[in-house]
Parts: sequence; structure tokens; C-alpha cells
Amino acid sequence: MSDYEIRKSDDEWRAQLDPLVYRVTRQAATEAPFTGRYWRHDADGVYRCICCNAELFDSSTKFDAGCGWPSYYQAIEEGRIERVMDYSHGMVRVEVRCSRCGAHLGHVFDDGPAPTGERYCINSAALDFVPRQD
Repeated sequence: MSDYEIRKSDDEWRAQLDPLVYRVTRQAATEAPFTGRYWRHDADGVYRCICCNAELFDSSTKFDAGCGWPSYYQAIEEGRIERVMDYSHGMVRVEVRCSRCGAHLGHVFDDGPAPTGERYCINSAALDFVPRQD
């Protein structure tokens, strides 16, 4: 595990986060598909880590992958997302975490659109949204 800039005890995270957000971001749970507040969200702005407010994804990279979770083809900037091999549930996947606080965000797959060919499949519960100011 990386040495994250933002480090809190389990009790501190539990006090800060609601139960679903805690399970998703701190215990790598997954919200049910087609239920998160951002899966059909199309406003212009920036999606941030719900735990530490790090900017993670720009709305211009969001697309409808039909999977029931918000999907993006790239992070807002190199180094904002940490990739970790995930061998849970009898699968081999690449987990993505916030590189600032280690929050579990979701997974990245290689079936996304151009220009990256990647699909970051992200739990809405791991995100907060800030509309772009004109």
C-alpha cells in the first residue's frame, strides 16, 4: 500500500463518511449498478474524491458505457489515480484508488473509447461533483 498524503484512522473515516461511502471507499465494496447519483449525470464540471476532494475526472471524459456506473476514458491528470491489481472474487482486474488518500474508486478496463481505450468504471459513492464556473 502506498504512503498516502491524507491518512486517517479507521474510526476517523467512519466518522467522516456515511455507511455506504465508507464501505465503498474504505472497504472496496461496490454500489449496485444503475443506482448511483452520477451514472446518468451529464453536467459540466469536475468529479472529485468524496474522501479528500482531489480532482479525479473531468466531465468531458465521461461516457455512457451502459454498465450502470459512471465511466470515464481518462483521469483528469496523470498521477491522480493509483492502479492496484485486484484478484478478489475469482477475477483478475485493475482496481483504481485515489492516489492522495487511497480511497477505492472502482476498476479500469481496456474496453473504453478513443483516445485511451480505457474505461474507468467508478462508484458514484466515491465521488463528489463540482460544476464548472463560467
